[in-house]
Amino acid sequence: MKLVTAIIKPFKLDEVKHALHAAGIRGMTVTETQGFGRQRGHTETYSGTDNTVEFLPKVKVEIILLDDAVDLAVETISKAARTGRIGDGKIFVSPIEAAIRIRELWLNLGDGVNQAADFFSDATSIPSWNVTPLTTFGK
Repeated sequence: MKLVTAIIKPFKLDEVKHALHAAGIRGMTVTETQGFGRQRGHTETYSGTDNTVEFLPKVKVEIILLDDAVDLAVETISKAARTGRIGDGKIFVSPIEAAIRIRELWLNLGDGVNQAADFFSDATSIPSWNVTPLTTFGK
């Protein structure tokens, strides 16, 4: 499994969301954020006074996907978020070892198989993973 994180311009969010949906990619987490890259903000004039805006508003879109869907997601986000101007954003792809559905305590190790996760050996113990470590995951 992979985490695809895209930092995009806020006005492109609806376009990205609809494009991902059309591509069959469901579910995402969206966070309003601020930042700057090479554009390093900009200067605005208010009442004759120049003010430097260092952090620009951005939107962070996060999607967890199986490995075979990552290329489609990256291509879809790139096309939908692109304006051709500086500050269009970035896309990052990171490995995910496991995903746990809290409601059902199902553990997904990225192999397409869900299994019940036994997190607590007894009611008084400190929570611990009861799964085999993923020493070869993603190789």
